[in-house]
Amino acid sequence: MRLTSFTDYGLRMLMRIASAPDRAFSTAELADEFGLSRHHLTKIIQRLGQGGIVTTRRGGRGGATLALDPQTISVGAIVRLLEEGQPLVECFAATGGDCTLTGCCRLKSRLRSAEAAFLADLDRSTLADIALPAAPGVRAMAGTGV
Repeated sequence: MRLTSFTDYGLRMLMRIASAPDRAFSTAELADEFGLSRHHLTKIIQRLGQGGIVTTRRGGRGGATLALDPQTISVGAIVRLLEEGQPLVECFAATGGDCTLTGCCRLKSRLRSAEAAFLADLDRSTLADIALPAAPGVRAMAGTGV
């Protein structure tokens, strides 16, 4: 199974945000840390916000924070949200794609089963399980244990 770069980058950002869940992270800061496009990360943050995973705030103390406890966010839920609209294979697309084997293919059900098993395995891990260690220079907030 292969995830899109959109999902890969989203997971990286969430792993960093989960390392200090009470702190807001700007897209510029995350883009610098991971060497990624700020514009691309902004789109990912928007999707995560629409999905209720993060909340965002503008301004000098703005940025993205987790909307939920990282122990309640499954990795599978994140992947489903970020991979939405990205079918595993062409025939899984809502339109059915241009597959010439439709109606006689015996692979499709096996691929669906494999995809379900992949996501079920990811559902057994939470964002807290995969959080990165606190970034160098990130100070813990008093009384938060971070």
